[in-house]
Amino acid sequence: MRVIAWLVEGTWPACVDAVRDHAPHASEVVLLHVTGPDVPGVAHGAYAGLLGRGRPERDPGSRLEVLGDSSAAELLAAASERLGRPCTGEERTGRVEREVVAAADGADLLVLARDGDRSRLGPHSLGPAVRFAVDHAPCPVLLVWPEPAPDLGTIPPPPPHPH
Repeated sequence: MRVIAWLVEGTWPACVDAVRDHAPHASEVVLLHVTGPDVPGVAHGAYAGLLGRGRPERDPGSRLEVLGDSSAAELLAAASERLGRPCTGEERTGRVEREVVAAADGADLLVLARDGDRSRLGPHSLGPAVRFAVDHAPCPVLLVWPEPAPDLGTIPPPPPHPH
């Protein structure tokens, strides 16, 4: 069984715990971290637009890329340690939701965490990237709460019934 766990800052421990609790021990586990291209790209563009292209060594986008790579490596190492069994780390860069779906191609399970409003049950507990991954994953999905789920009293009342 091939299991992909999509790890995001802030919610990754819940995904790792779900893999540990629900995936057979003999599973091939891939811990996936995806970095969107937007932050370094914006910094590159702002630097070029405001200060020109004459001093590339001062471009803050390059520094942000290095920091992002370091942060991803640290997150993957912490997740691997928490999992406590053999796994592979995979780092991708690109449109986050599309990279997650592409990484899940050929997998038997994709594990991910809710990323929206986690104060109540319902569709708003999924942000756009997670919604896209859930809707387009080419394999079964295990969607977890990063903390205990809100109680059933948080479900909004049904709309009024027309007479």
